[in-house]
Amino acid sequence: MNEKEWTVHARHGDELAFNQLVSLHKRKLYSIAYSYLRNEADALEALQDSVCKAWLKKATLKDRDAFLPWITRILINGCIDELKRKQRVLPQSHAAYEGTHEMMSIYRMDLEIALARLKPKYRHVLTLKYYHDMTLPDIAKILDRPEGTIKTWLHQALKQVRKQINKGGEQYYGASGKLPASRN
Repeated sequence: MNEKEWTVHARHGDELAFNQLVSLHKRKLYSIAYSYLRNEADALEALQDSVCKAWLKKATLKDRDAFLPWITRILINGCIDELKRKQRVLPQSHAAYEGTHEMMSIYRMDLEIALARLKPKYRHVLTLKYYHDMTLPDIAKILDRPEGTIKTWLHQALKQVRKQINKGGEQYYGASGKLPASRN
């Protein structure tokens, strides 16, 4: 059986077909969850919850070619809900970097801060495009928006990230963009 046939069978309650579809896309789904939640345990829990929700809503999947965008949308919504829940529980300064025990370069921190300041719609487009190598048509399916809108959001997001990073860079490096001389 191929993916389209599995989708048809899964819509009609075939657990094996549904499990095949989830197994086929599990790595991509996990990486999406992890990119939102930044914590392995939270990402696995979000993935598990999303698979359960998808199973319960399997009859709502209309297009047999759209299983991945459909379940990805369910997963992203679950991740957003979890992030909102965590914001109510944890102070913002701790929530953003929970579970990150490794050293981050200044450039990576600048990028993370710039992404955190974006509107969610822009952040979603950048995350899916550059962290998960999705095409604009795939992103449009996942976010349920026209491809032209996704292109506009991508353009606006990149413009805002560049502005934020350039502004942040002046804080570290001055207007010249060069690193200050070492004071040893």
